[in-house]
Amino acid sequence: MVSNGTISSTLIIKCEKSRILLYFINFFIRYLKDNYKLKKLNHLSEISNFYDAYIIDLWGVMHNGIELNQSAIKVTENLLKKNKKISFLSNAPRPKKNVANFLKKMGMSDKYLNFIFTSGDASMKAISNETYGKKFYHLGPERDCSLFIDLKKNRTAIMNCDYILCTGLFDEKEKDLEYYSNLLKKHTSKKMICTNPDLIVHRGNELEYCAGKIASIFENLGGEVIYFGKPHKEIYKPLINKNEKTLIIGDNLRTDIKGANNIGLDSIFIINGVHRKEVSDLKNINFLEKKYNIKLTYIQLELEW
Repeated sequence: MVSNGTISSTLIIKCEKSRILLYFINFFIRYLKDNYKLKKLNHLSEISNFYDAYIIDLWGVMHNGIELNQSAIKVTENLLKKNKKISFLSNAPRPKKNVANFLKKMGMSDKYLNFIFTSGDASMKAISNETYGKKFYHLGPERDCSLFIDLKKNRTAIMNCDYILCTGLFDEKEKDLEYYSNLLKKHTSKKMICTNPDLIVHRGNELEYCAGKIASIFENLGGEVIYFGKPHKEIYKPLINKNEKTLIIGDNLRTDIKGANNIGLDSIFIINGVHRKEVSDLKNINFLEKKYNIKLTYIQLELEW
């Protein structure tokens, strides 16, 4: 017959072993997170067989606002030949068809245009359902009016609106950030809907502010912003299949890479994009990871096959 003392001693030993094992498991997980090896890619073909689906940013990866990146087009062609699923996910505050027309003018083939998904389309559901009210003030360029063309009757002045719909900056006030601070400071009790969380893009070599920049000004004034687009999880739901291994490719650490981190997917950070001036050499990549609170899987100068 086994004594109670023997049973107790055995249980204590087992519990202690389990505690030690759990400690080493947690230590190993932390070690992997802190000491993972970031891989610099020369060619996407090196890893193309590891993934079933690719979510690719447009501005900064596929084009620079003026012309297509032909090496990225070649990547798209080769992925399709390998029967990979491709989605072009853009924070453009406009409907998919408008973005498609923009890309077509730059020479993108029609066969790629059906792969486009935009933050503008994602925001339209909430706008159409009057989730945040009926009357809105449109803050952005006139070219973005196509986003709400069927709801144009609900557009009103800022003092009469239920919420502010921010798609970008006014054409005549593209550089004057103080103008927006003065415009918005008396209206922080209203919600702002931001259809493009990007802060900046490069059109060729010229820097341009995006709707996200105005949204950040509004938040600094004390206002509340509802974002549609990367890096927020909801934008990815229509594109993700749990049975597919997906890779996200983008040039923006705040949106593309942060978005990948938010949904637990691998990513490629394209260096020669919106952060080109911050990446003086590869030695400061770790600094950028800390600065933007993100983790990188791969880095590549430009998207190349």
